[in-house]
Amino acid sequence: MYSLPPSNRNNLKKKFVKISKNQLIKNLFLLLIVFVAASFYTGVFSLEKIQRQLYVTGKNTVTFFLPPKVQEAPVVGEKYVSKISYEQAIMDSVQSASPSVVSIIISKNVPVYEEELINIFGEDLPGFEFEVPQRVQKGTKYQEVGAGSGFIVSQDGLVVTNRHVVLDKAADYVVMTNDGRKYDAKILALDPVQDLAIMKIQSDETFPAITLGNSNGIQIGQGAIAIGNALGQFSNTVSVGVVSGLKRTVNASNESGSFSETLEGIIQTDAAINFGNSGGPLINLKGEVIGVNTATAQGAQTVGFAIPINIAKRDIQQIVATNKITYAFLGVRYVLVDEKVKKDNKLSVDYGAYVVRGENGEVAITANSPAKTAGLKEKDVILTFNGEKITKDNSLASIIARYNPGDKVTLKVLRGGEEMDVGVTLTERK
Repeated sequence: MYSLPPSNRNNLKKKFVKISKNQLIKNLFLLLIVFVAASFYTGVFSLEKIQRQLYVTGKNTVTFFLPPKVQEAPVVGEKYVSKISYEQAIMDSVQSASPSVVSIIISKNVPVYEEELINIFGEDLPGFEFEVPQRVQKGTKYQEVGAGSGFIVSQDGLVVTNRHVVLDKAADYVVMTNDGRKYDAKILALDPVQDLAIMKIQSDETFPAITLGNSNGIQIGQGAIAIGNALGQFSNTVSVGVVSGLKRTVNASNESGSFSETLEGIIQTDAAINFGNSGGPLINLKGEVIGVNTATAQGAQTVGFAIPINIAKRDIQQIVATNKITYAFLGVRYVLVDEKVKKDNKLSVDYGAYVVRGENGEVAITANSPAKTAGLKEKDVILTFNGEKITKDNSLASIIARYNPGDKVTLKVLRGGEEMDVGVTLTERK
């Protein structure tokens, strides 16, 4: 075993300690730089990755403080939307659309009744009195009887709403704007087919017109916002949801049952639509109208329906051009062909419109109609309308509704096992 003299050991120890401290400081400094850089790189991108995963799966209740580029609204093609940008989109859309949303107040004279005791024996039997309470009319009183919603589509005050909102010819209608101003309104036209109506605010003022979107491009799952006069008391109430379904067909009626109709090709949404919301807009996250709120399912939670805005656009254009709403007319009574109709009637196809009489003997072909003039017959199957296939999801009525009186079209018709092309000139529906 070797040993060094005490003096040598001390000198060596001092030298070693001095070198170790310098080296340690350098090493620690370099290590710190590496650690900070590595933490910044991995930390930022790992958080960004977590953020994307959370919002893709819908768990958007967690918010990270991330670099600005992650919190900005996504560019086209992004698969996620941050919580911040989604909320901002809703607020921006509502702020943009709300000034154009109106409440429609319905007023009329209604009978006033009082309860009186009436002798059921009258004056014919003196001494015999048996009084029972009965309601007796004591004049009339002018008062509000209902409310709905609508939205302004032109600066001169054209308003779109539901037909069932303004159906009462004996009533007066007042439009109340978002800022509380009230104006008399005139009904220009009721759509004879769709639950739509066009009104005109009776004022020379300029009004904010809402932006109309394109309902052909909407998709299930995209954001939807309903705005309207909820319960007839809370104007410009906002509810948020998604487009839940497309091309729905439902039978709708008002509370009294005096008005009912079949709605085809409409939008289903879970954005809450309440009494009073009828006629208000269903908008997307850009503030564009994609539908006209029209009905809600009884006994269901947030199952509402809206008429696609492209249908309402047709009415608006016709009002501007001709001051009336018209529809094309073919003149056939039919049932849509499916597997059951095919089997029951021994048809060779499972699609199309099968021309038949009504259950009560109503004629299959209307007299003096375009169908009669073109030579269509009972038990014909109309397969296509101007090249467009007729199916359960694309009925003949919904196709005709997109055409105008005077349009010339070609029908592909199946008769006796043979197909033929038939030319038809549509007329105006009366």
